[in-house]
Amino acid sequence: MLIRRGAEAEIHLTKWLGREVISKHRVPKSYRLPEVDHALRVARTKKEAKLISDARVLGISTPIIYDIDLLEHKIIMEYINGPRVKDIMSEFDQNDRREIFRKIGRAVGVLHRNNIVHGDLTTSNILKRGDKLYFIDFSLGDVAEDIESKGVDLHLLMEAFESTHPEFMDEFKYVFEGYKKEFKEADQVKKKIQEIIQRGRYT
Repeated sequence: MLIRRGAEAEIHLTKWLGREVISKHRVPKSYRLPEVDHALRVARTKKEAKLISDARVLGISTPIIYDIDLLEHKIIMEYINGPRVKDIMSEFDQNDRREIFRKIGRAVGVLHRNNIVHGDLTTSNILKRGDKLYFIDFSLGDVAEDIESKGVDLHLLMEAFESTHPEFMDEFKYVFEGYKKEFKEADQVKKKIQEIIQRGRYT
């Protein structure tokens, strides 16, 4: 069953060895030469699978990867049966919401401390199952040591809050609070975000 279609991939809920799983299939692009298209889809499939696995090794909750089919450009992974944080934000009381924000910040801090940049940090790509927050969709992710990349990553999350949850924007500081606990260069990243915002105002 198709549950989402993006610019690069289709997400299907399907069965694999008797269990419900997510199949992420990178679709071909007719405007690319076939051999270039294949190479790009293979590289991006491998890269995303590695980022998901590496994040999980670091203690970040991500879907378990069961199989990678490079010929079909597919990742078969655990189905996280839980809502997007985006859709349930208003259901929490203030204390629970702030704790969720701290958890998000800590998770991003762990990723950045280990030079993993998610690339699409939004509350649509964080799922809640039980008391755990699962980070999904690392398709735009990368390995990067520079502060700029980490600033862009966290700035994207800030923009997501501004556009989707403006009523909670004043609580975004709790994301930073969690982030700072895990990443010693958090203040540099915060400064970089301010630079990014200033650049945006003059472009």
